[in-house]
Amino acid sequence: MPSLSNRIMRHAAALPEAAPLCPGALLHLGSRAAVDQALSRLARAGRLLRVCRGVYMRPVETRFGTRPPVVEKAVMALAELWGETIVPCGASAANVLGLTTQNPVLFVYLTSGPNRRLRFGTQEVRLRHAPRWQLVAPYRPAGDAVRALAWFGPREVEDALATVASRLSDDDVAELAAARAIMPTWMAEPVSALVADG
Repeated sequence: MPSLSNRIMRHAAALPEAAPLCPGALLHLGSRAAVDQALSRLARAGRLLRVCRGVYMRPVETRFGTRPPVVEKAVMALAELWGETIVPCGASAANVLGLTTQNPVLFVYLTSGPNRRLRFGTQEVRLRHAPRWQLVAPYRPAGDAVRALAWFGPREVEDALATVASRLSDDDVAELAAARAIMPTWMAEPVSALVADG
């Protein structure tokens, strides 16, 4: 009979890239203590990545060697696992919308959950708890606009909004306008003025 570590790796190999492996989901393979020990051994050996406490992922094998899973896929898988909203931070959203050419040095995501640090090999990803209004419309242009405007802040919101609006479709502007009720006043007012001006 194959060892527990080999059974865990066989199970992991059948999962898609960035699928999280948690001890509680592997109890069909062995006892909790045995599964915990096997996961720790596999992580120390480099066969699994320990992303954060109690969550592991399988590295992706390529013809050039192994690499961590794609961060965006991993973050989306973790959002589903934890039942949280997790979206790119305002600086990333501003970059996606073409409002800045700066690429963030760190991977930072906003989350409805607690602050966390994730590790994907040598790469660190930070999850920062954010208020509900910054998490609206996940992975949609209207949501990116809200997060980018939050990143610019109250002093630059009007100029940034003028540029953002030119890059959004009518449906995206309508979705942005629908989020005004939960926005801070300094953002809701210029968005309301934009809608009023048509």
